[in-house]
Amino acid sequence: MAAVSTVGIVGAGAAGLALATFLADAGISTEILEKSDAPSALGSGITLQGNALRILRQLGVWEEISRNGYAFNDLGLRAPNAEGTVVAILDEIQTGGPDLPATFGMYRPTLAAIMRERALAAGVVISYGQKVKSVENLDRTARVTTENGTTREYDLLVGADGIHSTVRQLLGFTAEPKPTGMGIWRAFVPRPAEVVRTDLTYGGSCFIAGYCPTGQQDMYAYLVERAQDRHDQNDTSIMAELAAAYGGPWNEIQQSLIDGAPVNYTQFTAHVVEGEWHRGRCVIIGDAAHSCPPTIAQGAAMALEDAAVLAELLIASEALDQNLWAQFHTRRADRASAVVNASVQLGQWLLDGEKNADVPGLMGSLASKLAVPA
Repeated sequence: MAAVSTVGIVGAGAAGLALATFLADAGISTEILEKSDAPSALGSGITLQGNALRILRQLGVWEEISRNGYAFNDLGLRAPNAEGTVVAILDEIQTGGPDLPATFGMYRPTLAAIMRERALAAGVVISYGQKVKSVENLDRTARVTTENGTTREYDLLVGADGIHSTVRQLLGFTAEPKPTGMGIWRAFVPRPAEVVRTDLTYGGSCFIAGYCPTGQQDMYAYLVERAQDRHDQNDTSIMAELAAAYGGPWNEIQQSLIDGAPVNYTQFTAHVVEGEWHRGRCVIIGDAAHSCPPTIAQGAAMALEDAAVLAELLIASEALDQNLWAQFHTRRADRASAVVNASVQLGQWLLDGEKNADVPGLMGSLASKLAVPA
């Protein structure tokens, strides 16, 4: 018999949907409380590494996802010159195993829709317009009250409500995301035929210029700069001006920006909740527990791994006790922290202008660890 029979999950992102689906498949009554009034159709692209794909395959959605994105196994490096010269093409470690691509790009709203439909098919209840107001640990249940006055009780309450988690704050965790000193412009644009993988350019008008194909027709491009106050976060002309410093596919990308492709600007932040991530019958996972800059593209993977490990333990254990939480902490805390630390370190080397940074060593060491299932 599983450790719980009812679970409430706050947040309908990747972590919440994955956890809910795993639990519902095992016969556990699961409800997601989502503060938005409806599923969001907003977003650009997302890069998924092999270890994220491994979890999506366990969920039974990889076949459908594979038809709605772009897979590749290498990484290109380009020079910051007018030609955008390719200086190296590197094989990437397939962290999900040899039968899954090393990297996969897709349109973020499409991924969300596929995961949401899978959750609903499994019997998950998704309740929209449910913004959490308070959380209380009782003897045998967790009680949650939403701003519309509704009160619910579950055997376990999971905060999977993202980087600015309300559940994290209500449970008394003091860790909060801190700026790392970098900001990123993102744009969703048509894919030039030359783009068949992620290519990165270091230097030029920005620290990093990169892109990831998300399908046969589209991709997302990004420029990473020193963090600054960008009053108009959707000013396409600013990103177009920065893109002018790069060549190769960036010529077409810049034209798409000039033509009005939608853009967004955000600043990088990072945090890790130290110690165990639970309080009584409540626990936080995914970006609520740890977040990092996208310099290694492991944010979604860490959230999905959290969900898979927690579901496995809840289904296999007979009690929601300290032994379960100790296993969860042991399997997740160091691994997530290693990703956060490496992501921040890569950015800091760029901010410091470190010429002798061992980027390949850091990336290779981390990828080897992530190739071992969580």
